[in-house]
This record gives sequence, structure tokens and C-alpha cells, in this order.
Amino acid sequence: MTLDRKIRMIAGTLVLVSLALGWWVSPYWFLFTAFVGANLFQSSLTKWCLMEDILRKTSSLTKWCLMEDILRKTGLHKESSA
Repeated sequence: MTLDRKIRMIAGTLVLVSLALGWWVSPYWFLFTAFVGANLFQSSLTKWCLMEDILRKTSSLTKWCLMEDILRKTGLHKESSA
């Protein structure tokens, strides 16, 4: 799945969940819906998206942890001695 599709999926999920919470829990949740919409609008104008940065960092962190785990299992990982 591409990064753009992940961002759209997350934004859509946040909008739908906040609408449901605004309807059944508290109308203050509609402010969160507006916040997500404002961030989407800002992203279209500036071509910068915080969620994109977060997903890139967590994706690279996940890949790094996975690689370290593989190296440990194969015995190629060297533990640092302190």
C-alpha cells in the first residue's frame, strides 16, 4: 500500500470515527472532524503533511527493528559491550 493511500485511509477513518463520537458521545468531537479537514486542506496547499512524516519515521523504525531482529537470530548482530 502506498503512503498516499495510507494517509487517506487514516484521515477517512478519523473523520468517520469522530463523526460517530460527535453524534453519540459529545458534540465536541465535531471539532476533531474540523481539525482533520483543516489539516487536509493545509496539506493540499503546502504539500506538507505531518501524518506523512510520522508514517515515514515509524516505517523506517519498524524496518530497522526487523533487520536488527533478523541479525540477532542469525547470530550476525554484535552486542555492544559497556
